Formats: sequence, C-alpha cells, structure tokens
Amino acid sequence: MTTRYLLSHVSPLGGDSVDMVLAGGVIEAVAPAGTLSADGSDETVVVDCSGLVALPGLVDLHTHLREPGREDSETIASGTRAAAVGGFTAVHAMANTTPVQDTAGVVEQVWRIGTEAGWADVHPVGAVTVGLAGEHLAELGSMASSAAQVRVFSDDGRCVWDPVLMRRALEYVKSFDGVIAQHAQEPRLTEGAQMNEGVVSAEIGLAGWPAVAEEAIIARDVLLAEHVGSRLHVCHLSTAGSVDLIRWAKARGINVTAEVTPHHLILTDELARGYDPLFKVNPPLRTAADVEAVREGLADGTIDIVATDHAPHTREDKDCEWAAAAFGMTGLETALSVVQQTMVDTGRMTWADVARVLSTAPARIGRIDEGARPQGRPLEVGEPANVVLVDPSATRVVVPAEQATASANSPFGGHELPGAVVATFLRGRATVFEGRPVEQAEVAR
Repeated sequence: MTTRYLLSHVSPLGGDSVDMVLAGGVIEAVAPAGTLSADGSDETVVVDCSGLVALPGLVDLHTHLREPGREDSETIASGTRAAAVGGFTAVHAMANTTPVQDTAGVVEQVWRIGTEAGWADVHPVGAVTVGLAGEHLAELGSMASSAAQVRVFSDDGRCVWDPVLMRRALEYVKSFDGVIAQHAQEPRLTEGAQMNEGVVSAEIGLAGWPAVAEEAIIARDVLLAEHVGSRLHVCHLSTAGSVDLIRWAKARGINVTAEVTPHHLILTDELARGYDPLFKVNPPLRTAADVEAVREGLADGTIDIVATDHAPHTREDKDCEWAAAAFGMTGLETALSVVQQTMVDTGRMTWADVARVLSTAPARIGRIDEGARPQGRPLEVGEPANVVLVDPSATRVVVPAEQATASANSPFGGHELPGAVVATFLRGRATVFEGRPVEQAEVAR
C-alpha cells in the first residue's frame, strides 16, 4: 500500500503555512495549518514541516545522463538519483550519448530505463541531426511519435551551424509542437578555444572564446524562428549580449525561450587562473559583468528558466592538464542552492519565482505539463503530488565524493551553500526523505 503523507505546517512557495496531504499520487487536501490529522491511519506519515518551503517538483530541461555509452561517467539510475536528491522529479536527457539519441529506438530505450529506475521521470531529448554531425536531419517525427513522445530536440555539445538545416528543423517540429534547443556556438569563431576571451585569457595564455560566437548564432536563430513561426529555445545562455538579444526578440514577439545554468549565475572566468579543469565548461565561465547581466535577465523574465547542464565526467577526463580536459561540470544536487544564494537571498526573486524558473516554465517548454504524468503543476488539490520540501535556513558544505552522482566534477567542492532538500515526492512516493535517497526496495512501486 502506498504511504500517505501529512505535511504539517508547510509553506507552499514560501507563503502562509498550511497542512497538505499527499495520497493516491495526488495532493489530496490542503487546509489551514494545524487543522488536518492522520485520521488514525497506520499508513499515514506525519511530517513536521515547520520552517520548510514546499515547491512543485523541479524539472531540468538540460541533463546529461551519459547512458548509453558512457556509464563510467554516469548512468540513468545514478543521474536520476542525484536529480531526486536535488529536488527534481523530471529531467530531460540530452542526446549526446553513444549511440546518439537520433532514432525512436534509442530514445525509447532511455525512456524505459528511466521509468524502471524510478527516481524521476526521464524525457529523452532527440538529436536534431544524425549522429550530431550537422549534415542530415534525424528522425524527428519518429521520435516524436515514439513511446518517449519527444518534444525537445538538440545537438547540444555541438551547434546546428548550417542555417538551411536549422531552418528545416524549425519547420519540421512545428507539426507536433516541438522545440529546437540550440547550443549557440559559431564553430569557426571557437576553434581551439579554451575559455572566455578577455583579460584573463590574455594574461594566462589560454585561447579565447569570444562572446560574439554565442551571440551571432542567437541573432541568426531568433530571426529564423520568426521567419518560419516556430519555437526556439536557447541553451545555457552566458553573455550580457545574449541577454540583450533575447530581450529584443521577445519584445518583437518571437517565440523564443532561454535558459541559464547555475554555474553561470555565480562563477566567473577569474577561476581559470588556477588552471583547474573543474572550471572548464562549455560555454565558458564569463566575466563578472556577464554574471550580473544573466542574473538581471533571470529576475526580469528575459531568461525563462534555470537548467543545470549537469555534465558528469570520469576522474581521468578531468584530472589532467586544462587543454586535454573535458568540458563540463555536475549540477543537479547544487542547482537549487545556487539559485537560492544568487537570486532569493539577494532579494531578486521569491520562492514563487523559483518554482516558475525551476519547475513550471521548464515543464511547459518541454511540453510535459500535461498528459498522463504531468510535471510543473501547481500545489493544489487534485494535482499530481510532485513536491519538494526545502529548508532555506540550512547550510551545507559540498563534498563532491559524497554526492549521489557517479562523478565528482562539481565546481562547488568545499563551498558552503544555503538551503537543503529535505524530501522529494514523485507522485506521492518519497524518493528522498529526511535528506536521504529512498531506495526502491524500501517502498512499494
């Protein structure tokens, strides 16, 4: 029998305290704090949530789970377990696996493994082009009509650099309300690039990655999206100029959305001075002025969501010289804390805003806010019991080796971050409770 939870004195979205009952996979009741009881049921677990904030389960539009092909870095099971620890109830698994997620068969495999793992809903992202090679469109329609019901397509890790191919992709996905999520990187402007092009790159002798390489692709693609009347999503936006372009496109009425990663909200290119490959990421860490611009863009709604770009790597791929190291860093287990530190604790956003950028909006963009297992829904009676409980007053020191992810390439090792996920519920089933993952053997599926 499924456990029934009474969340006593919890604060939905940081508002007034209420009692909330999770039962039968949905939010069964919400009432003023102190008015609901366990009804003498042995299956009811009463949770004292005094001081805790309830948010709808978080949704990540940009996660690298590595399986199939690079299970030495991460598996779907370990990655979604990390997601649950971070408060996520759904993730979108990026296409750059081996084999690439460019056919219905591969995306269905990823979807089924995720379902069996049970930690979070896994929604595969389909490749835009065959093998991510940028030459021919992948089986977009077949992936969309597969059991995985793919709606987000991306060659992330590579840019769809050919404007004709990008136009065709945008046109194609219109028929099933899909979206192209572009990795904005003009390849000719970033050949051999190692970090942000600027003062620091010049001083330490690493090849620079100019902001215009990102901004040029965004400018081109918003105009293409306007021309064909399709949806465009910009992955991991990182520069002040990119924020300005998205702001201009939205004012023009173009159907574009954009994401920023937690690390681009807080870290700068100054960290490259130590040549520590933990800080090597694509797009690169930018300047303090860029960090300020993306924070402002997130606060005013120009940037729609925060997405982790969780990119696990083996020790061998990161514990080497900077030039040979892989791009990327983990982020599922620290994302919410970084958003709290940079946006909530600074007064720029409320917890309701956090719910929007980390749950409601990414679910809507990925078109998983409706259907058989909707995500990103409000915390109301009758809605799915996808809920995360957060203690905003807690602090913790990040120890990468102790995280749930299979890889330890977190840029926040040794850092004290605010906030802690106390519990995560996926359709009323606890995947994390009292801060610890709940193994599937411990609960009824």
